[in-house]
Amino acid sequence: MANLQLHFNGNFPLKKEEIRRILQVANEEKGLKDNLENLMQKTGLGNAKVGKIKSWAGRAGLIKDYHVSEEGKIVLSLDSYLENPITDWLIHFYLSFGDKGLKQPPENLAEWGGWPYFVHVFLPQNPQFTIQQFVNNTDAIFEEKAEVIADRLKYILRTYTEKTALMGCNFIQNFDKNTYQTGPVNLPNAYLIGYFLAKLWERDFQTSTSVLTETILQQKMGLSTILGIETEALKEQLNTLEAYGIIEQRRTVPPYQIVRRWDDPLTLLEKAYANHQ
Repeated sequence: MANLQLHFNGNFPLKKEEIRRILQVANEEKGLKDNLENLMQKTGLGNAKVGKIKSWAGRAGLIKDYHVSEEGKIVLSLDSYLENPITDWLIHFYLSFGDKGLKQPPENLAEWGGWPYFVHVFLPQNPQFTIQQFVNNTDAIFEEKAEVIADRLKYILRTYTEKTALMGCNFIQNFDKNTYQTGPVNLPNAYLIGYFLAKLWERDFQTSTSVLTETILQQKMGLSTILGIETEALKEQLNTLEAYGIIEQRRTVPPYQIVRRWDDPLTLLEKAYANHQ
């Protein structure tokens, strides 16, 4: 059985303001290699909290080792208070891979833990659900007891439904006290979707200049499940990416292909912030 892998945060929910404090310190020369007492003083976070918020920031793709990641540098530069919905989506993108980041996905996605399973397997099959339904669905998948699964799932749900976290995505709504539903999502602009595509392309296709369109549409841990949309809606997004010159679609004769037209994913991320309405 798989391990839930959702205890990295202790009992602390994701709060962007606290991640911001960690990023500011991680952006200094010494970064997060400083001793605990100094980190507590610099961040204003308590003894038990510093390491857990660092874990959130790491899973969010904003720090790497002890310093700010390349993405984190762009966020600090263009959205220093982490208020932009682009940042919400960026954090969601990386959280959806658990702690494995952009490694090759496993055959059984539950091996990467509860968060990847929730985003890429459970939600596409259960657009409306209760916590109990998730527990029932995963009881034979994860080794933790039902009450533990229910408790840890709440941190995922809070991440997507609280204003201090990633509510800007509208990835999940709290339909009533016990019921949740997916979307309708507030999709980011074409440049951020292009950044996601570029990173997933690096992961699965490396330096290839073109791939089959169907491969992108059905990509494991791909754009469809990350954005929380159906295949037809993803096709529309690909059309938008083409209109922005991010990709070219060759559809004269099947099998249809997508040709990459970007050079550096980070440039797309910068443009996502520059073009946010």
